[in-house]
Amino acid sequence: MTYLIVFLGSGLGGMLRHGVNLAAPRLLGSGFPASTLIVNIVGSFVMGLLIGYFALIGEASQHWRLFLTTGILGGFTTFSAFSIDTAMLYERGQLGLSAAYVLASVGLSIGAVFAGLFVVRTMS
Repeated sequence: MTYLIVFLGSGLGGMLRHGVNLAAPRLLGSGFPASTLIVNIVGSFVMGLLIGYFALIGEASQHWRLFLTTGILGGFTTFSAFSIDTAMLYERGQLGLSAAYVLASVGLSIGAVFAGLFVVRTMS
């Protein structure tokens, strides 16, 4: 049951992201990856709202929590999970670890994209 809930949520999140991917270039042009920036910011904001609500009010079942966070927001953007992890480290007073996590996540992820491109280009 849990897998089905997350699966359905991720499908909805993916459809929302696709909608933003179609709308943003039409409205804002295609010279800048505005759609990615929009989903990352909106997804992170909504993740903050949900996590705050769950922590302070807590009136949501585990299925609803998974559907909304892992499902919908996971399908919409994985940046929201990165953002909440960073915020949690920061709020625990682990500023150095939080900064290292941000630098490693961004730097290594971009590096991994270039590494993947390099592998494919050398295979061609």
